Amino acid sequence: MPYYPALTTLERIQSISTCTMTAIKSLLQDDSTALVDVRTPMEYAQEHLPGAINIPLDEVAYRIPDFEALQAKTILLYCRSGARSGMATSMLHQAGLKNAINGGGISNLQLALH
Repeated sequence: MPYYPALTTLERIQSISTCTMTAIKSLLQDDSTALVDVRTPMEYAQEHLPGAINIPLDEVAYRIPDFEALQAKTILLYCRSGARSGMATSMLHQAGLKNAINGGGISNLQLALH
């Protein structure tokens, strides 16, 4: 990853198009990261990352206040493949929440945790 001395970790990650596994691992280990699973409640019930909250993609638009409550944190969104979390990230950015990052699919995040 390029060196950006005056930027925070979040700003550095936002400056690249795709988060690297190293960047994701760093975010997962950071207490100031909020994990949000945007899959369906059934998918979430079957398996989710420790500490993740479930806000399904079809609820993201009207649950912006829930995300605003996390504004002091980096919001790392994930789903099964990264597609839904990418859409959710775009919605949050359009709502002015620039601290949202698409973490991709759950399997990649599970790898990063180990």
